[in-house]
Amino acid sequence: MDKVIGILAGSLRKESFSKKIAQAIVPMAPEGYRFQIVSLDGLEVYNQDFDDHNQVPESYKAFREEMQKVDGVIFITPEYNRSVPGVLKNALDIGSRPAGKSVWDKKPAAIFSNSPGNISAFGANHHLRQSLVFLNMPAMQQPEVYIAKANELFDDSGALKEGETKKFIAEAVEAYIAWFEKNAEA
Repeated sequence: MDKVIGILAGSLRKESFSKKIAQAIVPMAPEGYRFQIVSLDGLEVYNQDFDDHNQVPESYKAFREEMQKVDGVIFITPEYNRSVPGVLKNALDIGSRPAGKSVWDKKPAAIFSNSPGNISAFGANHHLRQSLVFLNMPAMQQPEVYIAKANELFDDSGALKEGETKKFIAEAVEAYIAWFEKNAEA
């Protein structure tokens, strides 16, 4: 049975660079693996009252069930105000609850951050790492994946152009699979 790696793109924008990178990564799954994009669209803002009073929205239930089925996670994130986008932080919060039932626990992770600028969402990358420490997700350290000038990487159809960045992303995916195999629990 294939190992399933969930890919979460931290943007809701239709033409999001993070979503385009996620689409480009899906066919890079090696034999024995399946990469699955997990949508963050439609998740209500996390409110603990939903869990405390047994009024959990269907979107939370569906997201939690989908994330329970993945073996590892690749986060692809832009940067909003030097941090992670609210939609991605919201997904982390939803998946971490109720207490003691986190869908994130011990799942090997990687962070691919991207930006139209040269800083490549460095702040978001490192803020996300802080959350992953608390969520008990081992995060790949090397290679660090910062993707600059994301607005220049796609052709008119939205596909990732051939070149050094595509090669780098493919190498990062290979490194993540090696990381996953060393850190996944049997």
